[in-house]
Amino acid sequence: MTALDIQISVEEGAWPSEEELDTLCQRVLGGSAAFLKRVEKQPFPKMPTEVSLVFTDDAAIRAINAEWRSQDKPTNVLSFPAYPITPGKRPGPMLGDIILAHETLVREAQELDKPFDAHLTHLLVHGFLHLFGYDHIEPDDAERMENLETRILASLGLSDPYGDTDPI
Repeated sequence: MTALDIQISVEEGAWPSEEELDTLCQRVLGGSAAFLKRVEKQPFPKMPTEVSLVFTDDAAIRAINAEWRSQDKPTNVLSFPAYPITPGKRPGPMLGDIILAHETLVREAQELDKPFDAHLTHLLVHGFLHLFGYDHIEPDDAERMENLETRILASLGLSDPYGDTDPI
């Protein structure tokens, strides 16, 4: 398996214990990295690359979203690559940060009628792909990213989160 150095910080919100989150994140991000390496031939550094995960609440992510994206509203996940990277290029020793908001994830999981852990898994994969330069701004890029998300989630035992929807 591809080595990641996953750093977890639980700042706000009613998240599972740090130990539970670590177990989930090791499985999800480790599985995602292994999939990218095996299927997409994504290169990785020889030493483990660091990923920082921040688990917070809607108020904190709203402030971050307003400051960095000029969107004064909470969102489910934000990703901040440590260095600019394009898909298929080798990342540096620090991959970047993924920030997740508890209330938004709970609300969305309920609206989607899916287990919280399944929705969290999807958003971890989504955020992780952003750190590798994948995006969903243009339709072709969105289709590519969502296809990759779906295949990674299937490798983790989860169904297609997009179903029959158009790429976002």
